Amino acid sequence: MTAMTAAPGNRPRGTLTSTSAVILAAVLARPELIPTAPGHLGSLTDTLLPWTVLALPALLAAALLRRSRAALAAVALPLVLWLTAFGGTLTDKSAPDGDLTVVSHNVNQDNPDPQGTARGLLAAHADILALEELSPETAPAYERALAPAYRHHFHQGTVGIWSVYPLHDARSLPIMPWSRALRATADTPHGPLTVYVAHLPSVRVTPTAGFTTAARDEALRRLTNRIRAENAPRSLLLGDFNGTADDRALRPLTSRFTSAQATAGAGFGFTWPSGFPVVRIDQILVEGGRATSAWTLPATRSDHLPVAATITF
Repeated sequence: MTAMTAAPGNRPRGTLTSTSAVILAAVLARPELIPTAPGHLGSLTDTLLPWTVLALPALLAAALLRRSRAALAAVALPLVLWLTAFGGTLTDKSAPDGDLTVVSHNVNQDNPDPQGTARGLLAAHADILALEELSPETAPAYERALAPAYRHHFHQGTVGIWSVYPLHDARSLPIMPWSRALRATADTPHGPLTVYVAHLPSVRVTPTAGFTTAARDEALRRLTNRIRAENAPRSLLLGDFNGTADDRALRPLTSRFTSAQATAGAGFGFTWPSGFPVVRIDQILVEGGRATSAWTLPATRSDHLPVAATITF
């Protein structure tokens, strides 16, 4: 009887699955090695990295179908790395204490029900409320609806701040040709608190240009320079950044501030789009204090979910 031998070029079972698992593991282990250019691919990878979990069941099914122990072992590697990177995010890190509550919401300039949105936000009983994407048509409606609860407010262009504490030195920050950022100092019972509110330009994913972030990144640079120049000892940065806290382009801010959701939230706290959130681009960032809890509020008629946090100093 002639012995059977493997034909030249035959690959062990599960080679493609093993290779795919190893590549995924490499991305999870060192996402910073993916270059920013072309098309800001690095930032896009940072944004979508949590969703690599969807590849794991497919890889596991392929390894089982091929009955390959080597492939099964390879699939275990990205699974362990994903849990290492994001497992802690899924736990509840909140605590019951906190000195003040803050809320931020991109209300959507085309929101058909600003009064209803305002009522939903009032239910959070925030001490400081930041709104983005106000319009000349909707801003007066928010002012009227929020006035009974907030004696102090300032809005300029598309952004505004409402506070139960007195505000002073409130002014617009020129990060774009029109007003999409502001700063104000709130006189809280725990001392002065500098509050920044910003709505950075939108980003897009296109076949020709990739992840288009140039306008956002330029506005981010200007905002960061303003914050560094002021160098306030205790501050909050609230708003829609059109980027996640993991996006390497936001590191000039995230290296200075801490994310309330990462510090004291439960889960990823995705905010956009509100019907089926897949990314968290609405942020509450803290410097000189610590978030003790963070969460998303119920949906309004906006395409973003509101975000909330309690802060202690």
